[in-house]
Amino acid sequence: MSFLRVVDLCKAFDVNRNGTATIAVSEITFDLKEKEFLSVIGGSGSGKTTLVKMLAGLIEPTTGYVEIRGNLVKSPPKNLTMLFQDYNRSLFPWKTVSENIAFGLRNIQIDKNSKRKRVEESLSMVGLRAFTEYYPWQLSGGMQQRVALARALVQHPEILILDEPFGSLDAQTRFELEDELLRLWESLGITIVLVTHDIDEAIYLSDSVLVMGHPSQTIESRLTIELSRPREQLQTRALPEFSDLRERIYSSMRGMSSALKSDYKTNG
Repeated sequence: MSFLRVVDLCKAFDVNRNGTATIAVSEITFDLKEKEFLSVIGGSGSGKTTLVKMLAGLIEPTTGYVEIRGNLVKSPPKNLTMLFQDYNRSLFPWKTVSENIAFGLRNIQIDKNSKRKRVEESLSMVGLRAFTEYYPWQLSGGMQQRVALARALVQHPEILILDEPFGSLDAQTRFELEDELLRLWESLGITIVLVTHDIDEAIYLSDSVLVMGHPSQTIESRLTIELSRPREQLQTRALPEFSDLRERIYSSMRGMSSALKSDYKTNG
């Protein structure tokens, strides 16, 4: 049995003025193994965020279904946590770092001592023990992202979904947090689904990559990333195999873009 199973998943939003529905995701089917790191990549409008929101039980599919350990996902599963793109907006500026992290435990029934230990554990995981009593507005963007990540990890999820978590960060901070995420993934043994626009990031982090198409809103290809682990930013990205994977994904996305332009010229 697959750890996470997606079958014929489709999502259509309300009918527009022309009497047609907007298709956000169409006929998505794939399986995910336990402890796998999967990236979902594609251009704007390809349905990436809609897809992962359905995986997280935040949006009900129009047709098809999602299963985790054979259980149908109808609402947010207790063993799944999602970290949204606008992480800085999810942090409470009037709460300290530790208070923001503890907020992730609001719906988990544990005693105060266990809660304190979990918060301390999460702070240590992301290297923020020295910033316990700081407020988010006193931290850099990268450190704020660490707080948001710690709040997700404090829940001890089996599946972590990340929607463009590093998109607004500078290159150096992004590289540091990519490596931090890999370290946490390997040490905690969790399953990760990452949404990203960055081809290199998807290759560097993942075991496999789903390429979403536009205007098809479905999976155009799935690539297995067979680069050895542990990975290092400069050495791994310099490998010929890395360049080959980049070219394959880029060509796939470029082909979809060319098809879209051709269709626009034909029908425009």
